[in-house]
Formats: sequence, structure tokens, C-alpha cells
Amino acid sequence: MPFEWTHKHLLGLEYLTAEEITHILDTAESLHEVSMRSIKKVPYLRGKVVVNLFFEPSTRTALSFKLAATRMSADVLDFSKATSSAAKGETLVDTAKNIEAMGIDIVVVRHPVPGAAHRLAEMLDASIVNAGDGAHEHPTQGLLDIFSIRRKLGKIEGLTVAIVGDIAHSRVARSNIWGLTKLGAQVICVGPPTLVPGALRDMGAEISYRLDDVLPECDVVNMLRIQQERQGALNFPSLREYSRLFGLNAERMKKAKPDVIIMHPGPMNRGVEITPDVADGNRSIILEQVTNGLATRMAVFYLVSGGAQDDSAVD
Repeated sequence: MPFEWTHKHLLGLEYLTAEEITHILDTAESLHEVSMRSIKKVPYLRGKVVVNLFFEPSTRTALSFKLAATRMSADVLDFSKATSSAAKGETLVDTAKNIEAMGIDIVVVRHPVPGAAHRLAEMLDASIVNAGDGAHEHPTQGLLDIFSIRRKLGKIEGLTVAIVGDIAHSRVARSNIWGLTKLGAQVICVGPPTLVPGALRDMGAEISYRLDDVLPECDVVNMLRIQQERQGALNFPSLREYSRLFGLNAERMKKAKPDVIIMHPGPMNRGVEITPDVADGNRSIILEQVTNGLATRMAVFYLVSGGAQDDSAVD
């Protein structure tokens, strides 16, 4: 019996079951080969309109969502806060309702306030896809990270995954923790005490303040950047000290498993949390993450839009 997807929105991995997350990953696997074709399009969103409603800067995520929608044959509108009525004081809900009145089917929203996507899901008839709300969640980044791990290592259950860096301000980390733990991975959050909240244990993660102690047992290391724009002031003495204790470099990599995979959601601060030789080395799958983001976001669009009556349509 085919799996029945019942969600109109994608607001966070916290709200999905392991079976639902796996179904998204399987759908993404079916759509992955679309990007390898000479004609890189499928008709699943033909006649649908997608708007990218971004209230924060973005390169990879915004372009990935736009390209994913285009490859699904949707019409795409891009919203810029700087040139919109939001710059004149219009509220998020009013902005979104006015755009929806033009005949929008899916709203992809990124906003600095946690819960913004949930608010739109309550107020709009369109499907809402959360592209990052404050430091709360970034579900499609979490999904593409998990998808990338599964494609590289063949499984999630039983793996040990370290998430290293500024976890206190990271929506990416939270989505990864929810998704990975539900699928049976051990997640260890690593960083200075000021950037690794103890409440992460309530999400199922372990905590360590020493990367060198954790590195030898990890199958995956996901490096995060220091989000100075969210901190206001550094929560540690200096970037040099942070890099010495928690930066991933060639010397530190000698302590890791020979088949460990290295990840980063971007943008990278080269020379701070990761050195160029590691970021561009043979254990890195950072660019594969970007590629896999297309298939993952195509899968999300397919599912929240109602998909097809028979899931074999994406086989």
C-alpha cells in the first residue's frame, strides 16, 4: 500500500515522524536523476505558482528553491524586502495575503522571527514551506543534509554525527537534530559552552565541549559557521581561539576515522571553522549537499502540492 502524505505545509522536522521524513528522502531519491537529464524538467507543478518570500539574505537556499520550482515546471515569483511595501512598514501577514491574492499556490518563507512560517500557515490558504525562521528551524537544509549522508553512507540509523559550532543560533542544527535522532543516529553537539545550550539534550542530542574527544568516534562531522550577525557580540574570547579549539584542519583530521564525511551548510568562514584543505578535500561532501538540495526541495514541493495519486509517478 503506497504511503499517504497528509501534510499541506513543511514547517519543521520536529513535527514529522520518522516514516514521513523517510518518505521525503525516498521521493528526493526518485527525483535526483532529473538534474542529470539533458532536459531538466518534469511537469509535476505545471500551472502552479511559487513565491520565494525572503526577509533575510540568502544565496544557496533562495536559488535552490527557485531552481527546484522551475524544474518542476512551476511559475516562480521572487520577493525582495528592500524593494517591497515591507520596507514601508507593511506586516508579514499583510504582505503574504496580498501576494496570495494574485493566485499563489506555495509560499517559501524565510524570516528572522521564529514562528513566522507557522503564522502564515494559520493565515493563508497556500502551502507554506519554511526556509528558515530565526534560530528555530530550517527543515529543507536538515533534509538535504540527511539525504546527503544517506546517499554517501547508505544509512542513517546507527551513525554518529557531530554538529560543531554555533549551535545556539543555528536553525540548521535544530532541524538536523530532530531529523537525525528520529532516524536512529547519535547526534553530538560540540562547541564552547556559551554556544551549546544544555536544552539540546531535551531534543535527544549529546553535548561535548571538546572536539578532539569526539572526533575519533564520528562518522559524520557537520561544521557550522559563527553567526556574528545573530550574536551581537562574540560569545568567546576571539576567533583565533575558537579556530584553535573547534576549527577543522588537516592536523585535527588525523584523529578522525579514515572514511569520515565532512559537511557544511554554508556560507563557510574559511580559516575559522574549517580550513580550505579540509573544505575542498576528498572527505568533504559540501558541494554534493548543494546538488542534493535541489532534489530534496523538489520532493518537498511535490508532496505539499498534493503529489500524484500514485507515487510510482516519480519512480
